[in-house]
Amino acid sequence: MRPHPVTAFLTIALLASPALALDDAHAAKAGESAKKGVAFLKAAQDPQGSWGAADAKGEGQNPGVCGQTGLALSALLDQGLPRTDPAVKKGVDFLLSKAKPTGEIGEGALQIYNTAIGLSALSRLSDDPKVAQVIKLGQDFLVAHQWQAGMKDPNGNPVTEDHPFFGGSGYGGKHSRPDMSNTQFMLQAMHDTGADCDSPAMKRALVFLQKNQGIASNKALGEKIARDGGFIYSTTISGDPKKNLLGVPESKASPELMDEAANGNRNISGLRTYGSMTYAGFKSYLYARLDRNDERVQAALGWIKKNYSLDGNPGMEVDLKSGNHQRGLYYYYLTFSRALHAWGSAELELADGKKVDWQNDLVDKLAALQKADGSWSNAKNDWMESDPRLVTAYALIALNNALGLEK
Repeated sequence: MRPHPVTAFLTIALLASPALALDDAHAAKAGESAKKGVAFLKAAQDPQGSWGAADAKGEGQNPGVCGQTGLALSALLDQGLPRTDPAVKKGVDFLLSKAKPTGEIGEGALQIYNTAIGLSALSRLSDDPKVAQVIKLGQDFLVAHQWQAGMKDPNGNPVTEDHPFFGGSGYGGKHSRPDMSNTQFMLQAMHDTGADCDSPAMKRALVFLQKNQGIASNKALGEKIARDGGFIYSTTISGDPKKNLLGVPESKASPELMDEAANGNRNISGLRTYGSMTYAGFKSYLYARLDRNDERVQAALGWIKKNYSLDGNPGMEVDLKSGNHQRGLYYYYLTFSRALHAWGSAELELADGKKVDWQNDLVDKLAALQKADGSWSNAKNDWMESDPRLVTAYALIALNNALGLEK
């Protein structure tokens, strides 16, 4: 197995900043924690080679099974498991069995989500001709399903650069309304598979990213988002034409404002930005090779420096008694680790002047949260985070980034 292509901008970023390096004690702690996480994932694999064919209770069908399998495979491959490892072989074979001639990976539901994460996993094996063909078709599929000029939204309106959907990606199928999460997974896949950072698809994505950022230059929705440099979830609450919410933005950190918007108040403002989406946006800007001094990058970095935390998903902590700051916690660790790994520096100087080492901090936090069986899970079940298979994959990827292992 050879590493997937490394894009030039990441090399430049790494050369411009201090090297990523854990101290010996944290490297040992991370290695031990990762070893237990790998053992759990291998034991939790479904008989057909997937992770999460059924829901967390063993009932029903999980439409995101290919994405969940891709996350687990990425974690295992970056831990150094070879293509011949039984768990890896079964997982790769499962994903390849779900690859369609159209480029889609999956069974039709959530096809953009599943395809994007599946491609990221398969990028670790791009020297396999069969895998390489799936990757090429998958890239074309993702680009074709990105919202762009010439398309029409669910209301029949033409999509132009000013349209709230332009440049974004959604889950796919009936859930094609774009959001920051699926857009960042799409861009992750394009980055991992070596796509051109200056491609039209990336330039379109930059338009969507900026529309979700709380920054003065966001002319589309800037007055509706807290202008603190962070990111919200989406430019539109719902793509359902019956709800007539096109262009009414959504933040998972502002549920009370969401209720107002759903009740017809289109003049809502001050949507709160939050951690998981801000790190996703920051990472995506770096993947797009924006200059490190670009105002959009610096605004996001400024948010990160003011809101650095591993105790919760910052921005969600409006009501600490409710535990809202734990919503999406492990997805937050995923985007946190990938973004700061892409930034290329282990040390951050926070807004108050304090210096922190995010790698050591993340290792300490994840080791403390790991369960005796090697898994991780979240008592807050938002976005399926009570499922230890999904959450262990998130946590192991985060550890891999702290260890500098993610390809």
